[in-house]
Amino acid sequence: QVQLVESGGGLVQAGGSLRLSCAASGRTFSSYAMGWFRQAPGKEREFVSIIWSSGLVNTADSVKGRFTISRDNAKNTVYLQMNSLRPEDTAVYYCAAKIGAGSLQSPEVYGYWGEGTQVTVSS
Repeated sequence: QVQLVESGGGLVQAGGSLRLSCAASGRTFSSYAMGWFRQAPGKEREFVSIIWSSGLVNTADSVKGRFTISRDNAKNTVYLQMNSLRPEDTAVYYCAAKIGAGSLQSPEVYGYWGEGTQVTVSS
């Protein structure tokens, strides 16, 4: 099975940048499409972006043009580069491995989750 650990979160002012990392354990890491979700207090978990082993990506409209997902299969790591951060980006960010078929935006098709890393964007 796959174990995921996020890091890189923190406090940043609006307009700033952060780079999140998700370290995965498991020799089959490269077989999974890897996604990022986020969840703000009182809100449901929201899809952010996904990347397949081929490098193909799909990104939510809310962050398109500001966030970039990437992966390094040799390091078993997926990244989320976040630029031009806004206060509404404040949330706990989770990485996840897709194991099922269905909507890319649906958490139900992701079988493995990290415990999240907090991102706080201040004005």
